[in-house]
Amino acid sequence: MLALLFKNFIRSKGTKIGLLFLFLIGFISLLIGKQFQEKQTKNIAEAAEYQKEHIARNAAFHKAEIGLLLYYVKFSLVNKTFPINSLAIGQRDVNPSIQSVTIRGLEGQKYDSELNNPSNLLLGNIDFSFVLVYLFPLLIIAFTYNIVSEEKESGTWKIVATQTDNTFLYILKLFYIRILSLIALLTIVTFIAIFILNIPFNKSLFTFYILSILYILFWFSVCFFIVSLQKNSNFNAVILLTIWLFLIIILPATINTYIVNKYPVPEALELTLKQRNAYHEKWDMDKQTTLDKFYKHYPQFKSYTLPDKEFSWLWYYAMQQMGDDESAIQSKELETKLTQRNHASQTIAQFIPTLHTQIQLNEIAKSDLGNQLLFMQKTKEFHEKMRLYFYPKIFDNAPVEKENWSKFKVETFSDESTISFTKSFVPLLLFNLLLIGFGWRNFKRNVF
Repeated sequence: MLALLFKNFIRSKGTKIGLLFLFLIGFISLLIGKQFQEKQTKNIAEAAEYQKEHIARNAAFHKAEIGLLLYYVKFSLVNKTFPINSLAIGQRDVNPSIQSVTIRGLEGQKYDSELNNPSNLLLGNIDFSFVLVYLFPLLIIAFTYNIVSEEKESGTWKIVATQTDNTFLYILKLFYIRILSLIALLTIVTFIAIFILNIPFNKSLFTFYILSILYILFWFSVCFFIVSLQKNSNFNAVILLTIWLFLIIILPATINTYIVNKYPVPEALELTLKQRNAYHEKWDMDKQTTLDKFYKHYPQFKSYTLPDKEFSWLWYYAMQQMGDDESAIQSKELETKLTQRNHASQTIAQFIPTLHTQIQLNEIAKSDLGNQLLFMQKTKEFHEKMRLYFYPKIFDNAPVEKENWSKFKVETFSDESTISFTKSFVPLLLFNLLLIGFGWRNFKRNVF
């Protein structure tokens, strides 16, 4: 019986076209992921080569004053891109994976990013997570909306009912065949992704794959419940497409609007202007006042006194530091609000399977907002480390040629945050069991 049902299902031209179309879109998404991966690799290699040449060129040109040299020299920190990131690009197409900063004011540099076509950013990348979250459900709906109603409308359901001892088991077999087909397609695309994108077999890949299966099962559970209502095919199609539209587009957009309004963040441009204004106004202030504030921040540098001349690098970098210090409240507010947004979206998403899946896929791939916030924190620590290393050399006016400039390589931040199976799987499992339970109850009432 099962083999016959499978042959009947797969023989349909619509089934073949649907599976082939989804496979092609999935394969294209892997090629897009490969392009993204190659671009990231190329950018990192170019950043390393540029930093090496950039430092050597400036060190050769600005030999007289190390303070002037470090006005120009940039040091880079890379947010490591894992191979699995190509399956769920997330925020990596908006936020930079490389931060190049001088030891001057950080707030004016933190939000620099690559120039991108805004239309492309609006549309986003068709990565595999997009195909999974948006397109797989449509094929599931197409395969299941008329799984019982079609036979009832054509008058063949009574024949089926008389030829099988258990009609509910027959319905389960129909769903089973379709579930196997979609999971097989997912598995094939995943194996192709492993070879094309060089994704290692590890906990991240396992979690990504199981979460994808649970998401597919969620949509089959939704269809199972709607079919259990025993309505006609038109009703099933309309209500399932309405659910798809609501869960995929309307509800996430509504939640995003709510979170944006509940946790308004100061604009990055505002923060940059605040830092720059705080720095520029120091030109018209008493120099010693600026130095006193600087000593309060860095008491270890009190031994360096203001020289008796119109300009000094001690005073200049103290001004830069004060620009960061006086915009620190706004900077902390921005960081706090973004953290609150991230926490709120994850909490709410536990009750919305589509949003939960997208957020978890991005988190597994280290391309979520949490990863970006960690990277910004590491950039701040990296910047502070470089400042503390060079400040004494600047204030002592150390000879440029005595510094080993070749030792300053591009540094890498690797997000090693752990993946929680409970956090990833439990919400989808609960929704699946709930929908299957209600569907089973409806079938028990109407079929048995």
